[in-house]
Amino acid sequence: MDSNGALEKLLHSFEDYYTVFTETSAVPFVAEAVFKSHSEQYMLVKAAKIADIDSNEFVFFYSDSADGDALAPQKITELAKIAWGRGLERITPYYGHRNSDVTLILLSERFSEESFKLVKKLKFYKSYKFGLFGWSAFRALAYETSTGRAVTNRRGSDLKKLVGSL
Repeated sequence: MDSNGALEKLLHSFEDYYTVFTETSAVPFVAEAVFKSHSEQYMLVKAAKIADIDSNEFVFFYSDSADGDALAPQKITELAKIAWGRGLERITPYYGHRNSDVTLILLSERFSEESFKLVKKLKFYKSYKFGLFGWSAFRALAYETSTGRAVTNRRGSDLKKLVGSL
């Protein structure tokens, strides 16, 4: 399966719970997905609100199917910084904000071993007002479409299930 086919299957799996943007995603990403969840807790009546809880996730998809070269570690570092920055721009921390995660999904025909090692080490984390206003974490997945090999960083280990059926 090539990168474009894998991307289509991944986007289809996200469509049930996420709002997926393919036309309006900003370069260098080919698509974006946004998940927003808001819940409230009450004590007997709505006027006695105990808590507001907001949880968000911003997913950025990058597909490199242009040539046969392996995706370079420098490019991965650049993409991770861009995704992290764009995700943080969309966050408004307040007392009811729980978490906002930023996820980067990289699809390529080939990755070098250095690139896979780099993806495993990617780590960004931000706490807002010592955690009282929530936090943000970074998750990453690199999927090599030619071999089916998938590598994630520590926080992204559950992302392997997404590409397990590709």
